[in-house]
Amino acid sequence: MDSRFDLNDNELGAKLGKRFANVSVAIKGSTLPKVTQELVSLRASQLNGCGFCVDAHAKDLAAAGEPAVRVNLVAAWRESTVFTEAEQAALALAEEGSRLADAHQGVSAETWDRVRKHYDDDQIAALVYLVAMINAANRLLVITRTKGGSYLPGTFDDAAN
Repeated sequence: MDSRFDLNDNELGAKLGKRFANVSVAIKGSTLPKVTQELVSLRASQLNGCGFCVDAHAKDLAAAGEPAVRVNLVAAWRESTVFTEAEQAALALAEEGSRLADAHQGVSAETWDRVRKHYDDDQIAALVYLVAMINAANRLLVITRTKGGSYLPGTFDDAAN
């Protein structure tokens, strides 16, 4: 099935996309570790069924030198030994922040405490915005049926520069 609509080929879509991308540039420039950013983006994208974003973040992790075992185990991070406590806290926030409709309390106090333990205020701000932005990006691309498979590693970083 082909993509329904290319937001970047539409004048208003492209204008809105540039503003959307500016938030992502600020997140990328934060002190939140780049690998953590990619792990969180990959996990949220898996949950949301966004083929394009799963493709992109898995490829960017691999291009950054992350071992295949870590990329492959993101979907089962609770049942693995390859993620740090800090990464696990970020992945828990990604899941709970993505599944708001599934959990009446949203992000649990336990997860929030784990995040507070491992990240400073600037990193938490970046992490919260990242979860919100990747969920928004997933929705845009799922709605328009933008398929995975064609992403070239580093494209997001190139666009940010």
